[in-house]
Amino acid sequence: MIDHNEQALGLQDNTELLHRISGRLADRFAGIFAAETVERYVFESYTALARTAKIKTYLPSTTEHFANDRLNALATSKDGVRSDVPEVLFVCVQNAGRSQMAAALLNVEAKGRIRVRSAGSVPAAELDPAVVAAMSEMGLDLTRDYPKPLTDDVVRASDVVITMGCGDSCPIYPGKRYEDWELADPAGLPVAAVRIIRDEIHDRVKALASSLLHDPAQTRKNPTHD
Repeated sequence: MIDHNEQALGLQDNTELLHRISGRLADRFAGIFAAETVERYVFESYTALARTAKIKTYLPSTTEHFANDRLNALATSKDGVRSDVPEVLFVCVQNAGRSQMAAALLNVEAKGRIRVRSAGSVPAAELDPAVVAAMSEMGLDLTRDYPKPLTDDVVRASDVVITMGCGDSCPIYPGKRYEDWELADPAGLPVAAVRIIRDEIHDRVKALASSLLHDPAQTRKNPTHD
């Protein structure tokens, strides 16, 4: 019997491809996770992304990227892999605007010295076009980025969790630094208005990067929840 939900998500058509992705990631995480765990994460990641994706063409590549990142986060949270840099997670509702801008800007400021992730409590199908345009003005290309669902593993792996209007949907774990940035939602706004939000985020990101890179240990020594 055909599962119509699986058919709608294209899972049956991509099963062989997902198994190949699972094999590559199983080799990468050999000695850390069993192959069955890796495969489960790959299929779960595909299903989560397929629910909101408008264009299915890039789903295999985004699935591999998303599953790899989740497995890295899981390894970090379980101490299978020790992260030697601070880990920051930005969370907003759709992961289509504020959190994507913040992640891109922190990557620029950190220059590889901070691991950055973003996620959405209710991820959109694609990034906001005005956000993409506003970031391109700074020379930052977000066209290959995609909204990602918030998962427990990435929260557990993070040293700093910054929310932007997602309310109480982000789980709270002890020993982490939590901040809530009150920012206007760029959804539906023109580029001129998004530019203002982008610049405010940039100012906050610069201060965050300075604090983490000046004394990364502070992210673990003094967790706060604003």
